[in-house]
Amino acid sequence: MTLSPIYQEAEQSLETVADFIRFAATQFHQSDLYFGHGTDNAWDEAVAIVLQMLDLPQDYPQGMLTAKLLADEKKHLVHAIFERVEHRKPLAYITNKAYFCGLEFYIDERVLVPRSPIAELIENDFYPWLEADNPRILDLCCGSGCIGLAIAAYIEDAEVVLSDISEDAITVADINNERLGLYPKAQTAISDLFESLTDDQFDLIVSNPPYVDSEDLSDMPAEYQHEPEIGLGSGEDGLDITRRILEQAADHLTEQGCLIVEVGNSWPALEEAFPDVPFTWIEFEKGGDGVFLLTRQQLVEHFS
Repeated sequence: MTLSPIYQEAEQSLETVADFIRFAATQFHQSDLYFGHGTDNAWDEAVAIVLQMLDLPQDYPQGMLTAKLLADEKKHLVHAIFERVEHRKPLAYITNKAYFCGLEFYIDERVLVPRSPIAELIENDFYPWLEADNPRILDLCCGSGCIGLAIAAYIEDAEVVLSDISEDAITVADINNERLGLYPKAQTAISDLFESLTDDQFDLIVSNPPYVDSEDLSDMPAEYQHEPEIGLGSGEDGLDITRRILEQAADHLTEQGCLIVEVGNSWPALEEAFPDVPFTWIEFEKGGDGVFLLTRQQLVEHFS
């Protein structure tokens, strides 16, 4: 990889943690990057890339920002900043780290970068919808495993199954399961939706499936082109997979069970497609929308 002169000069001239944060922030500001994978501005992205590449904590003391870096550390930082700017690669694919519900996850280009308002529901134990003791919970279309593993970490008595059609995604989820020490409380399965979960029933099914419609998929910023398309697109209106979930979920829920699904910007299309279905659209204090809830009874009534 040939670095442009400004990056070569940075590697030679910059010395401290603060120097590299400042340099990264300037490059990010000047490069019209899109921030949608963990931060929402150039400064926070600069702080994140420098601290993560140096394996330093998010609450790294300000008094230590003047710490000088070794030659190899400077080289790695310059290359990381270059990758973010020149190739528009998301931060998580550069550092192989992402944070969800306060947990650190291993991430690479086999899976989407974790981002979901469902984190707020996990932190609140899915109150008031999850009432079962020792609940069985399914993370359907689990990707990296961030939702299901966070559930296993937060809900003490839960048994969690994480499933995905992608063997690559399950490999990453298994890495995270091992790192977080949640096996056998959390276990993975390769399955095309419910195909391999034939007789399983759950008190809660949570899913963040692909839901980007064809128009939005073609218009997405360059950063999203690094993510696996199988995890993003879902037909013309973004609802191909969601329709299948709605048709099959009731058979895999207990009597008092419920289904929670994120459909993002495709929520208007979902309401238009099913105008008689009483979707409960969940409101989030920390921001986010496009997440609905249906009970098993409602699923049976409208989709069986």
